[in-house]
Amino acid sequence: MSVVSADAPAGATAGRDAATAVRDGDAGRAAAVGLGPRARLWPSLAAVYRAQLSRARVARIPLLFVATFQSVGIMIMMRGVVSGGGEARSVVAGASIVVVAYVALNLLAQYFGQLRASGGLDHYATLPVPPAAVVLGAAAAYASFTVPGTLITAVFGCLLFGLPLGNLWVLVAVIPLAGAALSGLGAACGLLAPRPEHATLLGQLGMSAALLLGVLPPDHMPGIVRLARDLLPSTYGVEAYARTFAARPDWVYVGVDMAVCAAVGVVSLAVATWAYRRAAVR
Repeated sequence: MSVVSADAPAGATAGRDAATAVRDGDAGRAAAVGLGPRARLWPSLAAVYRAQLSRARVARIPLLFVATFQSVGIMIMMRGVVSGGGEARSVVAGASIVVVAYVALNLLAQYFGQLRASGGLDHYATLPVPPAAVVLGAAAAYASFTVPGTLITAVFGCLLFGLPLGNLWVLVAVIPLAGAALSGLGAACGLLAPRPEHATLLGQLGMSAALLLGVLPPDHMPGIVRLARDLLPSTYGVEAYARTFAARPDWVYVGVDMAVCAAVGVVSLAVATWAYRRAAVR
């Protein structure tokens, strides 16, 4: 047992406590004594979100324009073969969510792939912030860029196909839920890919799947393709929004679709957080 004088400096006391912890094999306690407590999740998440939002604002606006223009072009092309009814609802809902997929899945996969390859994860690893804050903050920032493009696409599609605009407010819930699911998937692809080129490829494939399986009406798809569509996280956001175009929407089914989308988002973000921890220690 060691006795420490009450007049001893606080730094010396902390140093002796850390040394004792290391001698006893308690490295975690030593780190806690030497570095102090880690930052809490929500303040850290807000700080990462603001940093990512300001950093990516200029670079991502042109890409967001491309995503919106792409979705609008798809609807104009589909207008020649789809006249209305359930098919028009699927086209408009799917094209709106494609904007989310382009940014939240494709661009986020590229971002984390490049961050891992360039050693940028080392910077975050030195900060006393939880891994979940890094993943959630970046995912939320990228998903935020999808809001204007998704709204523009949805309004244009409703006017193009003669669909009602009264339930457009549902996108307030659909965008963050679909964005969370796709952002988690994109971050996981970027962090688990061995090379940034592979992360870019995975992001492009995921975005293409969201485009083809989300925009095309499911009634004419083969069974195996419809199964793949059901496995895609963005499908449930598309279905939730498409159901609101009915004269009397079944809000129970809309709520179920959004609940599934939320559950997938929790799982995908948890996987992305695990992938971040795995990549950060290598």
